[in-house]
Amino acid sequence: MQAKLKVLEQPCCAPGAPPLRPAVAERLAERFKALSDPARVSIVNQLAGAEELCVCQFRLGLSQPTVSHHLRVLREAGLIEVARKRGTWVFYRLVPESVEQLAFALGGAPRREGVLATAERTVGW
Repeated sequence: MQAKLKVLEQPCCAPGAPPLRPAVAERLAERFKALSDPARVSIVNQLAGAEELCVCQFRLGLSQPTVSHHLRVLREAGLIEVARKRGTWVFYRLVPESVEQLAFALGGAPRREGVLATAERTVGW
């Protein structure tokens, strides 16, 4: 199940930010918790530089079951999604809107408008 997070009206963690509703704080915490492991940050980083990657292409120095576990955590948090399947191979891609929402939540943009550029595309919000 992919967690959905509606776009915040204003940053939650910038100076002067108003209190968050508990449900919104919970969903944000789930996304940030998914990024609390160096392997998962590395997966997001690798996906940010590619349109999609096969499970076999992640170079993390971890066993395949461990990589699959990290991919599941990121998928459940809504940060990545299955791009396609080819036979037994599964290809993943980043969900740019989810990453943008986290940047905005931290006060990374003065308003809900900006640009996230990756190797394959540029997304505005």
